[in-house]
Amino acid sequence: MSTADPLLQPFRLKGLVLKNRIMSTSHEPAYAEDGLPKTRYRLYHLEKARGGIALTMIGGSAIVDRDSPPAFGNLHLYRDEIVPWLRELADALHDQDCAVMCQITHLGRRSSNYTGDWLPLVWPSPLREAAHRAFPKEIEDFDIERIVRAYATAAARCREGGLDGVEIEAYGHLLDAFWSPAWNRRRDAYGGSLENRMRFSLEVIEAVREAVGEAFVVGIRMVVDEHFDGGLTREEGLEIARRLFATGKLDFLNVIRGHIDTDMALSRVIPNMGTPLAPHLAFAGEVRRELGSVPVFHAARINDVATARFAIRQGLLDMVGMTRAHMADPHIVAKIRRGEEDRIRPCVGAGYCIDRIYEGGEALCLHNPATGREADLPHEIAPTPGPRKRVVVVGAGPAGLEAARVAA
Repeated sequence: MSTADPLLQPFRLKGLVLKNRIMSTSHEPAYAEDGLPKTRYRLYHLEKARGGIALTMIGGSAIVDRDSPPAFGNLHLYRDEIVPWLRELADALHDQDCAVMCQITHLGRRSSNYTGDWLPLVWPSPLREAAHRAFPKEIEDFDIERIVRAYATAAARCREGGLDGVEIEAYGHLLDAFWSPAWNRRRDAYGGSLENRMRFSLEVIEAVREAVGEAFVVGIRMVVDEHFDGGLTREEGLEIARRLFATGKLDFLNVIRGHIDTDMALSRVIPNMGTPLAPHLAFAGEVRRELGSVPVFHAARINDVATARFAIRQGLLDMVGMTRAHMADPHIVAKIRRGEEDRIRPCVGAGYCIDRIYEGGEALCLHNPATGREADLPHEIAPTPGPRKRVVVVGAGPAGLEAARVAA
């Protein structure tokens, strides 16, 4: 029996060789400046690359057109100015042997409580979003044609910027809304039958593939089960996945279970400290078994190395997302390699990072003050040469404990 760590084994994704099985899935830390991934954004992802991660995804989600609201500090992939910034980020990560992809999307009606000078929101049918009370217009044919083109040009900008691939986002946003009977009540060529409800997403995927060519990696992060009465069922979700991958135009599936149109629903998709570890991992494994040879990724509170290792060893996943875990400690992989798993700073699922995003701020970590502040604070503190000093720390709250850690 092999004693090799399954997490440290390489994985081939099309023509791309990922050096291990650990990735950071797409998320939006709101570090972009003017919708562009400038220095702060780059340094945040570069720290994970230095820590040994195989793949980091940016975007979370990068918007493909102007009428997709930049509600959470999203990257603006509809602008040509983003290309040199993508190139600088990609070059920096590639120097660390880390692959980088971007998640691309149109948010549809999904917005926030902190509105801006936005264009009218669009949705398959004019149904209000519960979480932020945004009321969209029913998307028209010319909107669909325009947005299909926007996806293609956005993906082409990612390729031009030197990225390794793109991930099309399809959970809680515009594409998957067409699949769901709960949100799509149309009676035209884009509603009714499953074939009609899939038409828009198939048009997008075809346009993206044509824009980037066959060698570029294109995947999808999609809901396979909305998990509520009247929504997309597991059976329909699996059938959609089968049909999407039967086109031969997609290279991986990143599995999501649930819906995000209310705060309660969102807390199940992005589980907090009150939930068990990896609550959707078994479901993701079922999807992988059903789809056979399709590479499957997944992330949802896989906070610890033991759970991640189990997911790979048992064949539940091909790549395991440890996204919030890398906000708490971006050097997880390096510590695994050094046999220092006991030195990994744990993510406890407090949700401080994501709560700040939904309150109009930037993502910060309850456990790691250096996250998002890489230009000013080091993640690893080297010993200071010279005589040791005596330091007294008054107070044992978070600030006092961090002061004691740094002083030590």
